[in-house]
Amino acid sequence: MNLLLTVFEIVAPVFILAGIGFTWVKLGFEYRLQFVTRFAMTLAVPSLIFVALMQTDIPGGDLSRFTVASVFAHLAIAAVFWLIVRGLKLEQRTYLSPLIFGNTGNLGLPLCIFAFGQAGLGYAVIFLSVTALFSFTYGIYLVAGKGAFGKVVREPMVWATLLGALFLWRGWQTPLFLTNTLELLGQMAVPLMLITVGVAVARLTTHRLSQAVWLSLLKLGVCFALGWVVALVFKLESVAFGVLVLQMCTPVAVTSYLLAERFKADADAVAGMVMVSTALSVGALPLILAIVL
Repeated sequence: MNLLLTVFEIVAPVFILAGIGFTWVKLGFEYRLQFVTRFAMTLAVPSLIFVALMQTDIPGGDLSRFTVASVFAHLAIAAVFWLIVRGLKLEQRTYLSPLIFGNTGNLGLPLCIFAFGQAGLGYAVIFLSVTALFSFTYGIYLVAGKGAFGKVVREPMVWATLLGALFLWRGWQTPLFLTNTLELLGQMAVPLMLITVGVAVARLTTHRLSQAVWLSLLKLGVCFALGWVVALVFKLESVAFGVLVLQMCTPVAVTSYLLAERFKADADAVAGMVMVSTALSVGALPLILAIVL
C-alpha cells in the first residue's frame, strides 16, 4: 500500500498538469505552442539543466558511467529498431525516429525529479542531453535524409550541459544572485513542459490508431528490456538504474510528429504513435516506477 501511494504521489502531478493542458485546448482557450516551446527550450530548460549539474553532489565517476551507459543505450535502441523496421518492411523515414526517441524532456525529466529528487534530476539531465544530441543529428537525418549538425552548436540545451559539466568538474559556482535567477527560470520548465504535452496531444488527429497501438506496445516492451539490460551491464546504482529505465520507457516525443510533418513523412502515422504511447504511459510509467523504486 505504501509503494502504491508513493507511486501515485509521484505520477499524479505529472499527468494532472498534462491533463490541464489537454483540457485547456479542448475548452477552446488560446495556447501559443510555438512561443511556449521556444521559451522553455531556450531559457527555462537550459537553466534547469545548468543549475542541476552545477549543484549536483553525484560523484564524477558515477556521472561518467551513466553518460556512457546513456550513449550505449541510444545506440542499442537505434540498432534494434532498425532491424525491426526492416524486418516488418515499414518505411524508415516515418517509423524509425519515433520508435527510437522518447519524450525524455517533457515527461521523463519531471518524473525523475519527483521520483528520485536532486540526484535523479542530475542523471535525467544527462540522459536528456544525450537524447537531444542524437535527435538533432541522427534523428533529423532519418526523417530528412540530411544531417543538422549545425543545429547542435546553436542549441541552448547543449551549451547548458557543457557549461554545467564544466562547473561541476571545476567545483565552480555562479554568484548567488545569478544562481537564484537561473533557479527561478528552471522552476518554470517542469510545469511548462507538462502542460505543453497535453496541449500538443489535444491538437493531434490521426486515422491510424490500430497500427499505433501495437507499435507503441512494441516500443515500450523493447525499451524496457534494453534499459534494464544496459543498467545491469553498466552496474548502475539504484537511482541511476531507475532513471535510465524510466527515461528509456518514455512515450514518443511530439517532436517526432513535427519532423514528420516538416519533411513530408507519414505525419498521420506518427501522430497516432504520439497519442497512443502517451495515453499508454499513464498506466505503464507508474508500473515501471513501482518496479524500479
